[in-house]
Amino acid sequence: MTSRNFSVVLQCNGATRTVTGSSFLFSTPAARILVDCGLFQGPKTLKALNYADFPYRPSDIDAVLLTHAHIDHSGLLPKLITAGFQGPIFATRGTVDLCSYLLPDAGYIQESEVAALNRRNTARGRAEVLPIYTKSDAIAAIDAFRTVEYEEWRQVAPGIRARYWNAGHLLGSASIEIEFDGPTGDRPMRVLVSGDVGPDSKLLQPLPDAPAGFDYVISEATYGDTERQKISPLQRRQRLAAEVIAAQAAGGALLIPAFAVERTQELLIELLDLMESRAIPSAPIFLDSPLAIRATEVFRRHASAIRPEVDLEKALGSPHLHVTETVDESKAISRFSGFHIIVSASGMCEAGRIRHHLKRWLWRRDATVLLTGFQAQGTLGRFLQEGADTVRIQGEEIKVFARVRQIDEYSGHADSVELSKWVLDRSPIRRGVFLVHGEPPALAALSSRLEKTLGGQSQIVLPELDDRYELARPSAELIEGTFRRRLPTSAVTSLDWHNEMSKLIIDLNRRLDAAEDDAAREALLLRLHRALETTPVPTSR
Repeated sequence: MTSRNFSVVLQCNGATRTVTGSSFLFSTPAARILVDCGLFQGPKTLKALNYADFPYRPSDIDAVLLTHAHIDHSGLLPKLITAGFQGPIFATRGTVDLCSYLLPDAGYIQESEVAALNRRNTARGRAEVLPIYTKSDAIAAIDAFRTVEYEEWRQVAPGIRARYWNAGHLLGSASIEIEFDGPTGDRPMRVLVSGDVGPDSKLLQPLPDAPAGFDYVISEATYGDTERQKISPLQRRQRLAAEVIAAQAAGGALLIPAFAVERTQELLIELLDLMESRAIPSAPIFLDSPLAIRATEVFRRHASAIRPEVDLEKALGSPHLHVTETVDESKAISRFSGFHIIVSASGMCEAGRIRHHLKRWLWRRDATVLLTGFQAQGTLGRFLQEGADTVRIQGEEIKVFARVRQIDEYSGHADSVELSKWVLDRSPIRRGVFLVHGEPPALAALSSRLEKTLGGQSQIVLPELDDRYELARPSAELIEGTFRRRLPTSAVTSLDWHNEMSKLIIDLNRRLDAAEDDAAREALLLRLHRALETTPVPTSR
């Protein structure tokens, strides 16, 4: 296994020091496989990577192994194919079915957003841009998917086989066990990629599962710095009920930004059950997300894979539930002025119909926004979570008078204690643990916890974007100086100039409003103009 001729190189293409853009390339002398190919989300500087060239040649990749359907893990697969990838994409049946809706929806959103951007660019005299991929590209990409069963070995490329284990995160989610053939007579190198690991007591999914005894484990760390209070399913429902009752007392709409897959279905089941048991007041619940509506149908088809105590059909057949698929149906929700509940994507408030509802309700004191999942840095959801009193949505400045609340008990991710136990249960881990899919504080906290629980038996690695490691050594060796890093780590881990510009515009408007009179406003603007004049503007050639 330590022969200098044996090589397994890991290239970290995303989800490094951030929670999105999951993508890991494994290369041997005989084959190359990619685990996940996800979209980056958050600051525009990070999202710009979605439009850039891949840091490898897609045509050189033999196969893709997909952990699950969430767009930050699957969202660049259509682009990968249009860029030259011709191999299979291996995924569980639940993941394939969900991707058949998620990926075309992502393509449609990109086309719609780029069309709106190009209208603005034309008015400003700027060049038009193209979408990352189209809806038709995404539909065509589904032909590359190949279904795998849990816990069954599959040869995925020369000298490489894989086995999928239920990760307990959402329908079809998997941790992927990979074996690389070593030198003749030696045991294979064993690597486990966690994907996203579900928490204990998740409503629709079983506990995460995987074997033990690996050379390397690549583990997510989304909530690596968070230790949740342990509560029972009943207590979780009571917490949700309390938030609904408080929102009803406020009198306006309850807006729930929710990920279209799994989170939406969990919340709907709980809300409708609570109404039927009269634990919360009856009210219209609008499911305002075409993608979530289609994903719910996938859950219906996979009802046998859901915990038997959950009566999916009964809950979703409630007369309180109203699905609004068309744009006109969505707009019609605005006719409701009293208490009602709107569940809409996206979960981080970055796209989709939830932004239109937020524009209508955020400035109203009788409204409530209930955040139900992780909010990545640079997203609108994160700004609301952190208490912003003013935000910008689609270029408009909106005051935040609504009650902004958060409930984390429906998260699809394990917390720090659960993650640490999940990694420890994979022991012995002979060479190293890579921590990914987390922001710096989460990575640092989980790294510290694992150093204690593993007792120093394994190297802990916190990779940066585009890092490459030789794994066929006693421990992972960073390969220096053989590649161009697409972004410095500081650009991955911090807010960018777009965020700072929005903050500046909001602060300027606030100061102008607070100024004594027009003379004071003119003086403020004059000082700003003078500051700008000291910075030369490049002339176009």
